[in-house]
Amino acid sequence: MKNSLWLAVVCLAASLPTHGETFKPIELKDQELAALRGRYVLPGRIISFGIVMTSTWQNANGEVIGATSTLQVQQSTIKPQFYVSMVNEKATGAGTRSASSAGTGTVTGGGGLSSTEGVTQVVRAAGDNNTAYNNVDINVTKADQAPATQPQGQVLAAGQTLVSENGAGALSISSTGLGVQLNIQASNNQGSSAQRLAQGGLMQNATLLGNGNQVNNVTSLNVVMRENVPTAASLNGSLDQLKGLRTFGY
Repeated sequence: MKNSLWLAVVCLAASLPTHGETFKPIELKDQELAALRGRYVLPGRIISFGIVMTSTWQNANGEVIGATSTLQVQQSTIKPQFYVSMVNEKATGAGTRSASSAGTGTVTGGGGLSSTEGVTQVVRAAGDNNTAYNNVDINVTKADQAPATQPQGQVLAAGQTLVSENGAGALSISSTGLGVQLNIQASNNQGSSAQRLAQGGLMQNATLLGNGNQVNNVTSLNVVMRENVPTAASLNGSLDQLKGLRTFGY
């Protein structure tokens, strides 16, 4: 073996720690992590960002109350706005379901759920044959251009509250300085649900006091990133680096 190679091996060995702690992980402080937010996102790489919030309540009679709120931001967006589509369905298949009786369940506590940070998902049930579903989806895709979108529904302006009501309950969706919130108060003391996106946090809360209810709170974050197609200049630079390896015998 050549002397130069031996010398390189000796120097590498001398540089290693003697206590077997190579590449020991170091915990970063919250302040340091906060300073890194968004720093490594390449300019122009994200071409579309969207939020879809859906909240629905179906009672034992098959009636459904709810809403879907959508926000889409891309390069052609002039003013980001939430658009709301109401969900108001009457019972189908009359006679196949029995009329729901008043809810008699009781839940206690939970006073601090409205002041949590980050992502909070809660289901509290005091009844039978109920189904509750809270979920958050994050979808990242790649494309050459932003998808064509056509806003649907009614614009939810800042400070505005939209309402809807049927046999399943009453829904209200509002946009304030604290964010966007969907609230459902089910009829006949069946319970309530809330979904809020505000100040960097997401809360999904369902409380069921009766029987035979189906509650869904779903939030989807959709990101489209531009395809990183290599240019001719970058390819030539890579080839030049490969050519340089030939002088070392590779």
